[in-house]
Amino acid sequence: MATLAEITDRIRAALLGQVGLDRTVKLDLKGDGIIFVDGPVVSNEDRPADCTLTLRIDDLVALAKGRLDPATAMMRGKLKLQGDASVALRLQPLLAQVGR
Repeated sequence: MATLAEITDRIRAALLGQVGLDRTVKLDLKGDGIIFVDGPVVSNEDRPADCTLTLRIDDLVALAKGRLDPATAMMRGKLKLQGDASVALRLQPLLAQVGR
């Protein structure tokens, strides 16, 4: 299983040299930590965000690797979305890079 630090570093690397998202995103990993993305800056701070995704760390890894579909994850209660859903949709290509 990937750790919070490993996933945070992978997201940082995926955003390296890119503008990043134009909105803030928080990945709340249900007690395993927080990943906060603000443009190209990635941290483990728990700050308010335009979009918050709440899920377990292993479900995040499954989403990133394409083994779990986001819509299916939401329907099964594995993924909870709060805030601007359009931001979550723009996160999918970033997660695909993280899952490589």
